[in-house]
Amino acid sequence: MQADPKLVALRRGLLEPLVLATVESRQRYAAEILAALQEAHFPAQEGTLYPLLSKLRRDGLVQHEWRESPSGPPRKYFSLTGAGTAQLAAFRGYWNELTHMINTIGR
Repeated sequence: MQADPKLVALRRGLLEPLVLATVESRQRYAAEILAALQEAHFPAQEGTLYPLLSKLRRDGLVQHEWRESPSGPPRKYFSLTGAGTAQLAAFRGYWNELTHMINTIGR
């Protein structure tokens, strides 16, 4: 069964706010972010996540720190910056407006 292209485009647009939300309350490394997205049943892949994390860092929305790993090389742990917190709040506000519109229009 093939997904509706309109819904796929909508889902693609949600990746950034969802990634920001995954690091809102605690630092996570990329594999943890991916696992959180998949646990929420959001279909994300490493090939999409890593470039997005780099973009979010360049845009000043997330920062990272290197930490030693008990099982392998050091890992980058990501967290929100002040700008990232503001952007996530803006996404949530806009999402609430859209939800309200969809739920009330035509009634």
